[in-house]
Amino acid sequence: MIAEQVARIIAAFIVFLETTDEDKLDPDEAVEIMEYTAKLIDEFDKDFLRELVDAFPKIALEYKGASQQMVRDIPFDFYLEETLAADDPVRMAELDRLRDERDEASPV
Repeated sequence: MIAEQVARIIAAFIVFLETTDEDKLDPDEAVEIMEYTAKLIDEFDKDFLRELVDAFPKIALEYKGASQQMVRDIPFDFYLEETLAADDPVRMAELDRLRDERDEASPV
């Protein structure tokens, strides 16, 4: 329950930063606060982080269009699965492979 609430706050913040026009929000400031947010999320207890990662696909359904995918991608974009797998070389290799496949499938 708490993880979903925290995920909603993070999602709203990220969607705001990603969708606000540059004339209203300095892009450099947005990047800086996203990096800071990523650092704070990275410091969460791993059990809570697991719950948080699992919450993003659920709450993504509350969004429409590109914002829905943006929320679904937060764990990927912030490397949260990698944080959870830091002590598991097999899982890290799998995540690297998945990331490579996704990069290859993305339009350039």
